[in-house]
Amino acid sequence: MDFLKHFTDIPILIVITVFVISTIYCFSKYVYACKNLSILINFMKNFKKNDLNFRFKEIDEWMRNNPYVSTIWSEFRNTLVFSESIAVKQGQKEVQYQNISSTVQNIQTTTDPLYFFNEETLITSKFNFKMIQTIPTVLTGFGPLFTFLNIAIAFGRIDFSTQEKTIASVSNFMTSMQTAALVSVIAVGSSLIYLMIERILYNKMCKSPLNKIQEIIGNLFASISAEKFLYELLRESKLQNNTTANMIAEIPNQFKTAFNASTSANLVPYLENLIFGLNQLNKQLKESVNSNKSDVVDELF
Repeated sequence: MDFLKHFTDIPILIVITVFVISTIYCFSKYVYACKNLSILINFMKNFKKNDLNFRFKEIDEWMRNNPYVSTIWSEFRNTLVFSESIAVKQGQKEVQYQNISSTVQNIQTTTDPLYFFNEETLITSKFNFKMIQTIPTVLTGFGPLFTFLNIAIAFGRIDFSTQEKTIASVSNFMTSMQTAALVSVIAVGSSLIYLMIERILYNKMCKSPLNKIQEIIGNLFASISAEKFLYELLRESKLQNNTTANMIAEIPNQFKTAFNASTSANLVPYLENLIFGLNQLNKQLKESVNSNKSDVVDELF
């Protein structure tokens, strides 16, 4: 019973109160983070890498409307590279779609997703995490603070004026020393207990869901460096330029071939018909001249 009376002392009550309030605060914040991370996991696990192109708008709208990850998603979305395609017309009506780059498939990111989806962005920045980490130091500091305070108060109450007062003051001094030592034990013990509880809750309620989110995001969005993507675009551009140059070089030969074919098909038959007509006209003129000469001779005789 005498030992329990020490727990009613103000220093010990302060240490116990800070420990209880800090533990409740830590638990509430970790529950808040765990709840939002679980919502994100349940949403993202419904998507696969193959159908991401078709359902990206659904992800984008949900992320933008979720205040817990909207800021992170806006920054991450700027690093995404989409497998854009261009329409290539074949003939008069046939249209085919070709990808701009043969390397960029589905949706890729030029930055590691862990740079955006990490402990700082998804957990520690959502509440006062530094204060939670400072609580063990505060509890430990309460030990020497109240210990030396009790010792100073106990020394101030010693009275050597009479024998009876000396005995009573020494008795009170020993009781104060016991309380001072107990304050240090409770302060250090509560600090260790809080540290164990905090670490267990953090790993179970925050760290584990975070690892799942990072795994899901990493599987959905493959990482490609910006340099590699630019190199790929340069390679595609050079291939297209080479194809264009070859086409331009072949234009004179193709034009000559087409001109010769057109001439052979259209102009030559027309010239042949024209020559045939001229020959026929010349033949008729000769026959007419010969006929006129014979008539004149007959008249003379």
